[in-house]
Amino acid sequence: MAKTVSNGITRRGLLGVFAATAVIAAPTYSNAFGLLKGAGDIRRVRMYSGRTGESIDTIYWIEGEYIPEVVKEINHFMRDWRNDQIVKMDPRNFDIIAATHRLLDVKEPYMLLSGYRSPATNAMLRSHSKGVAKNSLHMKGMAADLRLKSRSVSQMAKAAEACSAGGVGHYYGSNFVHMDCGPVRTWGG
Repeated sequence: MAKTVSNGITRRGLLGVFAATAVIAAPTYSNAFGLLKGAGDIRRVRMYSGRTGESIDTIYWIEGEYIPEVVKEINHFMRDWRNDQIVKMDPRNFDIIAATHRLLDVKEPYMLLSGYRSPATNAMLRSHSKGVAKNSLHMKGMAADLRLKSRSVSQMAKAAEACSAGGVGHYYGSNFVHMDCGPVRTWGG
C-alpha cells in the first residue's frame, strides 16, 4: 500500500490558502516563479514514486516563504531510494517542478524516477548508461527525473524550458524529462 506524505495546515497556512485568490506570487527566481502568478501565494508539488510506493501532495511555500517542515518531507520523499540517503534538496527545483506542472494544466501527479542520488548510486548508474553525468546535479540535490502518463516528453520539456530556470533533458527512449535548477541549458531535444 502506498504511503502518503502530507503536511498539516497551520492557521497561517490556512489564511494563506484563503488569501491565495487575491494575492499574486512575486517572481524571485527567473521565470519559474513568474509562471505561478495565477496560483496565488502558494506553491504545491504532487508526485509519487513507483520505486517506494510513496506519494506526496503538499503545499510547500506560502506567503513568500518555504515551509521548513514540509521541505524536509519533500527531501525525504526525493531521497536516494537505493540506500535511503537524504540530502537537503535545493527548493528552487521544487519551484521549477511546480511551475512546469501548472503550465501543463494537469491534475495527475508526476512520477518521480530519480531525485537525489548518492555518489555511489550515480557511479553505479553511470557504469550502466552513458546518459548519466559524472558530476550529475542529482548528487547535489538539484535535479529530478519526472514522467507523466498524460503528457509526452516533448510537452513536459517545452513547459520546463518555458521556465528558463535551469537544465532540461529530453529522454525520449526512457520517457522522462530531467529538470534541474543549475545553469539554463537543454539537451536531447
